[in-house]
Amino acid sequence: MICFPNCKINLGLYVTNKRNDGYHDLETVFFPLSAVAAGNAYLSFRDVLEIIPAGEPGIHLSGLGVAGNAQDNLVWKAYQLLLSEFPGMIPALDIFLHKVIPMGAGLGGGSADGAFMLRLLNDQFRLGLSQEQLAGYALRLGSDCPFFIYNIPALATGRGEVLTPLSLNLSSCNIQLVCPAVHVSTASAFCLLKARPASFDLRLLDTLPLAEWKERLSNDFETTVFRIHPVLARIKQQLYAQGAIYASMSGTGSAIYGIFPKGGRAVVEADVPFSEYYL
Repeated sequence: MICFPNCKINLGLYVTNKRNDGYHDLETVFFPLSAVAAGNAYLSFRDVLEIIPAGEPGIHLSGLGVAGNAQDNLVWKAYQLLLSEFPGMIPALDIFLHKVIPMGAGLGGGSADGAFMLRLLNDQFRLGLSQEQLAGYALRLGSDCPFFIYNIPALATGRGEVLTPLSLNLSSCNIQLVCPAVHVSTASAFCLLKARPASFDLRLLDTLPLAEWKERLSNDFETTVFRIHPVLARIKQQLYAQGAIYASMSGTGSAIYGIFPKGGRAVVEADVPFSEYYL
């Protein structure tokens, strides 16, 4: 059985409190991305995840490089989690993960892979888990993993696991996603940031005209990350200079996106390699 984990972008991102457990409280809107266009051709900006019954379990990675040991991958951890929770119901599997979504880009690709693995196992082996139960297991993998169980636009609070659906529709726009070959350390980004109250109530985002987003929304990480990686600030500036209604870094970076009127896009130049995608 095969599935195609998609990524997300953050619409606004505020870090509001440093918690006693070492985590941070945040407020953001997660918006899922899937199919994108390149020129006149449509392609899938999604990872590819396949499971096949096998004599011995294993995980096989291809595509873009993934840092760390394969046994630490969230897909493998999701498999081991449900294997222990439902003994005898899930067989030994060969797991094939082909990475298209870059790591360290603020797009949540690894979290999506783990969540989609839970969904895949639940469907394939008829575990009977509800979305709420799957989200509970996903939270054991990571704070933003539950979002990919539901995979619809949502306000995320707490550590990112408290989700409130939003009726947010960007189908009248084009989204240009620029992914530079820059890796931003999430841990370092949080260490350099000072928590503060959110400058905008994201619960109101689906009522705020898109034309006002530039003046009202922000990503708290941009100031520090742009100082370390000025190429990201220059890419954002190019998107605005060429007609983006709203542009931002996603998550803690390094992906930068621009929301354009239908048919709009920018010609981006940068002093580092980068890839581009269009929704």
